Amino acid sequence: MSAELIYDVGPNKRMTSSCCSDGCSAEPAALSPRYARILWIALALNAVMFAVEIVAGLHAGSVSLLADAIDFFGDAANYGISIAVLSMGLIWRARAALIKGLTMGAYGLFVLGKTGWSAFAGVVPEPMIMGVVGGIALGVNVLVAVLLYTYRSGDANMRSVWLCSRNDAIGNIAVVLAAIGVAYTATGWPDLAVASIMGVLSLTAARSVVTQARGELAASPRPSSSVSAGG
Repeated sequence: MSAELIYDVGPNKRMTSSCCSDGCSAEPAALSPRYARILWIALALNAVMFAVEIVAGLHAGSVSLLADAIDFFGDAANYGISIAVLSMGLIWRARAALIKGLTMGAYGLFVLGKTGWSAFAGVVPEPMIMGVVGGIALGVNVLVAVLLYTYRSGDANMRSVWLCSRNDAIGNIAVVLAAIGVAYTATGWPDLAVASIMGVLSLTAARSVVTQARGELAASPRPSSSVSAGG
C-alpha cells in the first residue's frame, strides 16, 4: 500500500496529503463500501432512464429529452468508471475524472449542436410525454443527488460524480418547465431553450472537473517516488 492512504480522518475513513483546489480534501470516502453501493444504485437507475428517455424523446420529438437520455447514458458509463477506479490511488481517480470531464464537455457540445439543428427544422415536441417522463427523471436524479450529497467535496473523481447528478436534477426541472411552455405556446422554443441550458451546464461542469483533475495530477508524486507503507 502506498503512502497515499496513511492518514486517518475519522472512523473508517482515510485521507492523503494531497489537496485539491478547494483546500485539503479527504479522498477516502472513495474507499467506503457505502459509497460503492451508491454508485451501483446510480449506475442501474441511469441505465434504465437512458432507455426510457430515448424511446420517449424519439416518440415526443423532444430534443431536451433526447439530450437528457444521452446524459443518462454518459452518467451510467461514468459511474461504471468510478466504480472501476474506486480502490485505486488518487492519481488513477484523477485520470478517470479527467476522462469524464472531457466526456461531459463533448456531451455539452453535442447537445448545443442538436439544439441548433432542431431550431432550424422547426420541430414542435409532444408536451405531455415531456412532462411525465421529465418528472420521473427528476425523481430519479434527486434521489441519486441526495445519496451522493455527502461525497460532493471529495477528489476530482468524486466531485465529477456529484456534479453530474446535480446538473441532471436541474436539467429535469427545466424539462418539466419546458413541457409546460410547449403546451402553452404550441412552439418548440421552450424545449430548445432547456436543451441549450443543459449543454452550457455540461460545459461548465466539465471545465470545473478537468481543472481539478489536472491540478491533482500535477500535485501527485510519480509512482517511482511513492513511499510504501512498510518502507
